[in-house]
Amino acid sequence: MPDAVRNLRVLMMVLGGMQALLGVALVTNSVAVATSIWGEGDASTPCCTTPDEDHAGMVVFAGLLVLAVSAWGVTTALKFPTRHRNLRVSAFAYGWTALPFSWAFFQVVPLLGFAWLVPAVLAIVRPNQPESRAWFNHRPL
Repeated sequence: MPDAVRNLRVLMMVLGGMQALLGVALVTNSVAVATSIWGEGDASTPCCTTPDEDHAGMVVFAGLLVLAVSAWGVTTALKFPTRHRNLRVSAFAYGWTALPFSWAFFQVVPLLGFAWLVPAVLAIVRPNQPESRAWFNHRPL
């Protein structure tokens, strides 16, 4: 495996791992995240539920979507040794999908958002390098 493909594989696993952490944090802290987004409930709400608990389901759904995208990136990276042509396309599409997460991370910690932007752009560029194209097309380097 050439260095460009190996670096792309590691990059995708790191991106997938960070997304998995974000997804787990969203799922496990859904009420706290909903409270921070939609604000506190008022005294006029019914006795047993608060608006935060109503919105927590949307946060859990978003967390599960983030976990699914994370699994897609890690699974694609793990299949690189098979040299299937569609894996290069999947890696390229995953890079474009990972790009909006920089905005989500930027909302939490701006430095983390900028740190996420660079690997996301690299995940878009690396699959189109000549070494990567040759590797996935089964051509000698």
